[in-house]
Order: sequence, then structure tokens, then C-alpha cells
Amino acid sequence: MVDLTEEWATQVAEAELSSTLPRRWAHTQGVAKRAVGVSQVLGEDAGLLVAAAMLHDVGYAPRLAVTGFHPLDGARFLRDEHGADERLVRLVANHSFALLEAEERGLREALASEFPLLEERLLVDALVYCDMTTTPDGGRTTAEERVAEILGRYGDDSVVGRFIRRAAPEISSSTKRIEALLAAQPR
Repeated sequence: MVDLTEEWATQVAEAELSSTLPRRWAHTQGVAKRAVGVSQVLGEDAGLLVAAAMLHDVGYAPRLAVTGFHPLDGARFLRDEHGADERLVRLVANHSFALLEAEERGLREALASEFPLLEERLLVDALVYCDMTTTPDGGRTTAEERVAEILGRYGDDSVVGRFIRRAAPEISSSTKRIEALLAAQPR
């Protein structure tokens, strides 16, 4: 049975992304599909992960892009317009080591003060894994290939390029932890 939060998250993400940013919507659907596949290692937080996966890039929606930094814009939208669950909002705000990119953009204090990091490593790692092993078109990839793809798209010296190079070791560690948990699951 689909959790109501997951259903709501899908409706919100689809409304904001599907027509204006179809490629971002494809990525989002792929990330959510990965989250469903990882859910067995999360227990009662599985629905929260799927909802966060579905909403992690909602801040890219043109009508929501206030600061131009999608984790912050998305989290503010979810908090202010939807009164979303705090853990969900904090996961979206800080997904895939967003604090490092916020620093590159001069927004670290805003992000950290409004949306403190969630101190739940498994959930954080799982969302990183889902995001960073999904291509822009929603297919599967490795974290290393995804980092290389991001660097190729944005360039080494861009804000995103500088951020992703700094985040790459942490992304690799997070994905390896989740891969190890998945490998240890009974078949």
C-alpha cells in the first residue's frame, strides 16, 4: 500500500515539474524508484525516503526558484506552502550534501539556520544514494559516473563543479554504506 505522504509528494512533484521541466521530472521519478528499492533497509522510514526522493528537486520548478538554489527554494516551498513534515523538509533542504553547495553560493548560514542537518545517517545516506545513482533521465548509474556527468554538464570551475568535487568523497562514502546494507539483505 502506498503511504499517503508518498502519494501527496508524487502529486506535488508532478504538478511542479512534469510540464515545465520534463527531464528533471524523469530524474525525480528515477530517484523515487530507487528509493522504493532501498526501502527494505529503512523500516518505518521507508515512506519518508520515497517522499523525500520524489520532492528532492522540486525547488528547480521555475515558479519556486527564488534564490536559484533548489534545495533551499524547495524546502521553503514545502514548509511555507504545504506545512510539510519537518524531517521531510530537512531532507530535501540538505540532500546530497547541499550544505557544501550552499557555502559556494554564500547561502550556508541561511540553509543551516532554517533547515539544520538531519542527524539520521541512514536516511541521509539513502537519499544521497538514490539521487547520485540516477541519471538526469531517470536511469541507473554509479555515483562516480554521476559526479563525472555533473562535472561535464556544469564545468570544473562553476559553482556546481566546485561543490561536486568537494562532495564527491562524501557521496562515495554514502553510496558505499547503502550498497553494503543492500548486499547484506536476504534475497
